[in-house]
Amino acid sequence: MAQDQGSSRRGRSRGASASSSQTTSKPKRSSPQWRRMDLHLHTPASSDYQEPHVSYLDILRQAAARGLDIIAITDHNTVAGYATMQKEVEQLLWLESRGRIDPAEQHLLDEYRRVLDKLLVLPGFEFTATFGFHILGIFPPETPVNYLEHLLLTLRVPPASLRVGSQTVGATSDVLTAYHVINEAGGLVIAAHANSGNGVMLRGIDFGGQTRIAYTQDPHLHALEVTDLEKRGNQTTRRFFDGSKPEYPRPMRCIQGSDAHRLIRESTSSPYLGVGDRVTEILLEEVSFEALARVIRGNDHSLTRPYRGTAKAIDFVQTAREEGESLVQSFHPSMNQRGGHLDNILRDICAMANTNGGTIYIGLPADPKAKPEGVREPHKAIEALQGMISKRFSPEPQVVIDSLPTQGATVVRITVSPGSDAPYAIDHNLFYVRDEAETTLAVRDEIVRLVERNLAGRAATQAAAEPAPAVAPQPATPRKSEPSRPTAPANGRGGYEPPRTGVEHVESHERDGVIYHTLRDLRNGNLINNVTRSSARRLWHYAITQVETAPPDLSAAQWRNNVAVLNRRQKGNMTLYDLAVREGDRVHIYYGVTDGGLSDTMLALVGEGRGEQSRE
Repeated sequence: MAQDQGSSRRGRSRGASASSSQTTSKPKRSSPQWRRMDLHLHTPASSDYQEPHVSYLDILRQAAARGLDIIAITDHNTVAGYATMQKEVEQLLWLESRGRIDPAEQHLLDEYRRVLDKLLVLPGFEFTATFGFHILGIFPPETPVNYLEHLLLTLRVPPASLRVGSQTVGATSDVLTAYHVINEAGGLVIAAHANSGNGVMLRGIDFGGQTRIAYTQDPHLHALEVTDLEKRGNQTTRRFFDGSKPEYPRPMRCIQGSDAHRLIRESTSSPYLGVGDRVTEILLEEVSFEALARVIRGNDHSLTRPYRGTAKAIDFVQTAREEGESLVQSFHPSMNQRGGHLDNILRDICAMANTNGGTIYIGLPADPKAKPEGVREPHKAIEALQGMISKRFSPEPQVVIDSLPTQGATVVRITVSPGSDAPYAIDHNLFYVRDEAETTLAVRDEIVRLVERNLAGRAATQAAAEPAPAVAPQPATPRKSEPSRPTAPANGRGGYEPPRTGVEHVESHERDGVIYHTLRDLRNGNLINNVTRSSARRLWHYAITQVETAPPDLSAAQWRNNVAVLNRRQKGNMTLYDLAVREGDRVHIYYGVTDGGLSDTMLALVGEGRGEQSRE
C-alpha cells in the first residue's frame, strides 16, 4: 500500500499493516509453502468495472475470504484505484495518530489491518499497447504511485487518461517497448490473457507468425497469463510454449488470474469472474515481492500451478509422463551403467544443451501406467551426476539437478538450459542433438550451425554489454525491432507462410551409385547436405524414402489455392501431412508436417484437401 506503510510489513512481509510503526528487519524465511495468488484484479477505478459502488476494503475482504496470499491491483492504464485505497489508509492512520479518529473510522482501520495482515497487496496496471494488446506490470508494494504514473506517461498513455481507467487510450507504445520499460523499472511483465481477446498470441489471426514469436519469446517478458491452465492435452497454451517448438524455443511460464471486474461471480455460467475465481499457486519461502519475483523470473516451472481448491495436488512428474517424451522431455528407468542407462542420460543432456534445453527424469519409464521405481539415495545420485557432467563434458552445460516425489517414489530431475556456449560435446568429440523425442549424433552441417549460433550469440552479448539508459521521463520511442501487426497475409511460398514443422526436400544427386539428398529441417531452418537413406534419422529417413521409392505425382495432385495434399497419415493423436506448395514455376515438397506447423489459412485448405490416407 503506501510507501511509508510498505516498510511496516509484519513477520511474513504481507503488504502494508496499516500501522504507524516502522521496521526494517527482513521477514524470516521458512520452508517453502504453496501460496495462492491472483495477480489480475480490477477496481472501480477501471471504467468497465461492473460494480462501481464496491469499496476497496470489500475487494480486500473478498480476497482474504478466498484464502489468497498475494493480489495485484491492475486497473486499465491507471493506478488511481491503488492510489485511492492508499490515501484512505493514510488518512485513517493520520487521524489515529492525532487522536481524532471516531469509532466508525477506527473500525474501518482495524479491518484494513486485519485483511492486510493476511494479504500482500501489490500495485500495478494493465497497459494497453499499440493495436490493443494487454500487458500487466506488477511492482513491489513500496513503489510510489507517482513513479507508476510516470511509467504510464513513458508508455505514451495520455495525461488526461491517467485517472480514467479505460482500455482504449489511443496510440501508445508498442508491445516490445512496454516489455522493456516495465522490466527496466523493476516490474514483473506478464502478458494478460495471452490466449484470448487482446492477447499477444494473436489468436484467430492467420498471419503474423514472426510477430507472434517476438511477442511471446521476448526476454523481458516473464510469464503468460492464460485461461486454459487447468486443461490437459496437447492443444493447451502451456504445451504450445513448453520449448518443444523450434520457432518458440524459450519455455514460458504460464499462470492464471481472475481478471475480476466484479466482487463475486453472478453464476457458474457467467463469463465474468469475481475475486479469486481463477487462482495460481506458487511455492514460496516467504510472502514477499522479492520471493515472488525470483520464482516468476526463474526457470523452474514446477513452482507454479493452477489452484484447484481442496482437490488432490498436482503430481508434476506424472503430468510430465502423461505428456510423453518430446523434444524437451525424456525419461530413464535408472542411471545404472549396466544397460547403458547412464550413457543415455548423458547423451540427452548433451543433446538438449545443443538444442532447446529440456527436462530429464530418472527413476521411471515414460509409460504413465507403469509404477515408478524411483532412485535410491537420490542425494548420492545427484552428486554422482554432477561429477560425471563436470568430468565428461566440454564445455560444461548449465544444469540444475534435484529430486521430486511421485506415487510414493523419489525421482531425480535434470533441468538443462539451452546452451550459450554450443556445441557441447561428450568426451571432447561426441556431439548430440535432439530430434523430436530422439537423441542422435549431430551431422557435420548441424555442428556448423551450432558454431554459427554460438558466434552470433556472442556478438549479440557484446552489443548488449553497452550501458543501457535508465528509464527517462520523456515518452518512449518505438523500438526498431518491433514487428508491425500485419494487415495482409505474409508473403510466403505460394502466398503462404512455409510450414514450421516437417522437412523439405530440396534436391538430390547421385555419386558412385549412392543418392545424396539436401534437406531443410523446417523446425529450425537448418539446411542439411549429403544425407543418404542409410544415414538419415527418423523424419529425414521418411522423406528420403518417399523421394526414392514414391516420388509425388504432381499431375494428379488436387490443388487448392497453390496447395495440394499428397498424403495424410495418422500417428497416434497426431495428423501428419505431405504437402506440395506452388511458388511460381517451382513446387516445394514438404514431408511430415503437423497441424501445429501450419498457419490457420493453410490448415483450413489442408483440412479440406483430399489425399491418400494411411495410418501408422
